[in-house]
Amino acid sequence: MISSHSGFIFATGIENSNPTIGNGTVRMDEMAKCGHYRHWRRDFDLVEEIGIRFLRYGPPLHTTLVGAGRYDWSFADEVFPDLRRRSLVAIVDLCHFGVPDFIGNFQNPDFPALFADYARAFAQRYPWLQLYTPVNEMSICALFSSLYGWWNEQLRTDRAFVTALKHLVKANLLAMRAILEVRPDALFIQSESSEYFHAESPVAIGPAETMNARRFLSLDLNYGRRIDSTMYEYLLDNSMTREEYHFFLSNNLKHHCIMGNDYYQTNEHRVSADGVTVASGEIFGYAVITHQYYNRYRLPVMHTETNLCQGPKGDEAVNWLRKEWANVLRVRNNGVPIVGFTWYSLTDQVDWDTGLRENNGKVNALGLADLNRKLRPVGEAYRDLIRDWTAVLPTQSVCLQVPVALAQDYPATPMSSDAPSTERNAPTGAPRNTE
Repeated sequence: MISSHSGFIFATGIENSNPTIGNGTVRMDEMAKCGHYRHWRRDFDLVEEIGIRFLRYGPPLHTTLVGAGRYDWSFADEVFPDLRRRSLVAIVDLCHFGVPDFIGNFQNPDFPALFADYARAFAQRYPWLQLYTPVNEMSICALFSSLYGWWNEQLRTDRAFVTALKHLVKANLLAMRAILEVRPDALFIQSESSEYFHAESPVAIGPAETMNARRFLSLDLNYGRRIDSTMYEYLLDNSMTREEYHFFLSNNLKHHCIMGNDYYQTNEHRVSADGVTVASGEIFGYAVITHQYYNRYRLPVMHTETNLCQGPKGDEAVNWLRKEWANVLRVRNNGVPIVGFTWYSLTDQVDWDTGLRENNGKVNALGLADLNRKLRPVGEAYRDLIRDWTAVLPTQSVCLQVPVALAQDYPATPMSSDAPSTERNAPTGAPRNTE
């Protein structure tokens, strides 16, 4: 175990989104846009300087998975051993909104098996890594790519959405199983957007209820939870077969999971009678919405993403950090097993003001540090928060601690991806979920 690990995970992340736009002609690679490929050593220094031990981080899928069963580990071979040397714990983010050009997009039915093979090869090459987010924000990825028409396949149909969603969730499940073959004590922190849709009038209640049911689909399928009849009909009407649905019921790995809930000011929406949505701003807040997700899945929770732009006053992001931390404490004090908090990301981001739909090169002041790697006020505030609360949280409860293994205690193993694999579609043996 990590000797100085309090049992509570304070984290940040390196933004590694990489969807395509322009009908697949433009790659929106945030690690390139934010300068991480050039400044990764300085970025890791910053993580240490703030006092953070956990880093949401992953290699760029589109340049690492170069063909079926073919991998370019050159960048990963530099950064992951360096994280290990620093005793920084990676929460490995393997797929973040994009796929390699040879796969095309999330409509490709070959994606789940190819991704599972990649996850297995990754785990074999870096066996000291224990924490994973195989596929980040499955619901958001499917929505933005195939219902809103923003990324990747840039489609706008329910059928395309269900196709992308089932491929993303299946890829996540097969990847988890593949990683567990290599690292049986692996833990999976699902990072999924926690949403809510508010009806703006009585006639908007129907569309809002449908959207509030749809927001759970990715996690329902991932955790093998039986869905309600409306969503079941929706799935079957839009490309999912009964056999595919029963695959998800029978192959859940819920008992290896921590439910990551992401929350931003944009996560709540106002719905009109015709189903059109606009951002409502924060109405319920993280604590209320997280209780809804916890009551549905009954899993340990982690706040896996939040941020706010530093505005003209200079304290907007700091105030948001304090508000989100107060929500985390409220969730914890209400008896929900919440195990971690994340400000996402370490540095400012680029072009997220348009949801990565436009390649403008506009810097968004969302990070703990700017792109010159200088701490912003929120970075200093997070450093102080970690220092102050790390000493207090263990005294409140020692009953729930994430069993994180110390990387340097893991047997030294040459980096290799030649270990044998097993049949990827064998049953997991997980108990069937009858909810």
